Amino acid sequence: MDLKKFIDDVKDFPEKGINFKDISPLLANGEALNYTVNKMAEFAKDADVIVGPDARGFLFGTPVASILKKPFVMVRKAKKLPGDVIRKEYHYEYSSNVLEMQKNRIFPGQKVVVIDDILATGGTTKAIIDLIESQGAIVQRVIFLLELKDLKGLDKYHGIEVISLVKM
Repeated sequence: MDLKKFIDDVKDFPEKGINFKDISPLLANGEALNYTVNKMAEFAKDADVIVGPDARGFLFGTPVASILKKPFVMVRKAKKLPGDVIRKEYHYEYSSNVLEMQKNRIFPGQKVVVIDDILATGGTTKAIIDLIESQGAIVQRVIFLLELKDLKGLDKYHGIEVISLVKM
């Protein structure tokens, strides 16, 4: 299936100079969404845990975890998760932020697959990898729907397999 036809370009969003990749058409097409989630599940089948960031990583990571009957661990922006959390500041295309993950959701030696929608500069996912590794777990691979090759986000993942279903 050609997933590119389900991704729209939105110029100057969320600010001037940004060419936003809108995945709403893919989400609104049941066949394309099913294909995407099942393809990601094929690449994640040997993981112990699936991790995804708020919010669009949830859209793909949670159904993949459900299909595989694996746990799903959320990574969210600061102060969105209850209990004890670990934190990591990160930078991305047009801003910076803090990510948090609950402690005691990932354990030493577990094999983890991170799933997100878009690889741009790689800052968000690199911060997630740092959070996971700080818990002693092993990031096996990172799976994206879309990789924006011009932004060179792939350069941040030395030694970690990266799979992108679409490259633009």
